[in-house]
Amino acid sequence: MFTKEELFEIKTLQKICENEGGFQLKLNFDMLENRIGKKKKDFFHYEDGRLVGFLGCYGFGDKVELCGMVHPDYRRKGIFSKLLEMGLGESKKRYPLVLLNAPTDSQSASQFLRNFPCEYSFAEYQMKWQETELSIDPNVTFRPSYSTEDWEAEIQLEVLGFGLNENEAREFNQLIRENSSDQRLLIEFEGKIAGKMRVSESNGEAWIYGFTVFPKLQGKGIGRKALSRMVKMEHQKGLPIFLEVEAKNAHALRLYETCGFRSYHSQDYYKYLN
Repeated sequence: MFTKEELFEIKTLQKICENEGGFQLKLNFDMLENRIGKKKKDFFHYEDGRLVGFLGCYGFGDKVELCGMVHPDYRRKGIFSKLLEMGLGESKKRYPLVLLNAPTDSQSASQFLRNFPCEYSFAEYQMKWQETELSIDPNVTFRPSYSTEDWEAEIQLEVLGFGLNENEAREFNQLIRENSSDQRLLIEFEGKIAGKMRVSESNGEAWIYGFTVFPKLQGKGIGRKALSRMVKMEHQKGLPIFLEVEAKNAHALRLYETCGFRSYHSQDYYKYLN
């Protein structure tokens, strides 16, 4: 687990890199703040006691995403190449699929990846809610997940909604359950479990993760009604609301847009060719 000082150093470096480049890095602070275990997932580079390079590895089922940064004043010195070499060395031991994540607008990342053994895979949008009138359906509600039956429903939704195998789903959800303060919520339709959603409230923002509905119940408007209810709840708290979606997931993208979400940043993902 990181110390408060280490997290502060990462956030400080992130801000410097983002301000200089005009983009947003995806460093998954919800995961960084809950690191456990002895597996090497994060790599640091210091110069004269100052953090100038960082790379994080974020596992999701059978894949891992790598995202890193180097201070603008210390680039072209091989720092990122060394960090990436270490990150790849650890990641390839455990994951069959390795993805390199780079902000679409980062010129330095684009230049680096042109000469690296990888191929473009997909893009992901960060979306922010713009105030929109939303209707609420009393038949679609939320409640916390707390029982064994609820836990099994969450696992099933991970498998059906996100393509994880059962072991991956259990491991990932156990990690969230034990180390995250996120709200784990079940979506109910007419009193029965229809889907799930996870909501993180930190740093004055609300982020929605892990949102899915059972395939057999899709097409009934349940997802849109659930998202509308959650957005309204968070908006009433005065929090800006964010989420992420893959560009190739056209159905989800349309759903989010109809609820008032608009893209403001994008991330490109490249498949590492080992």
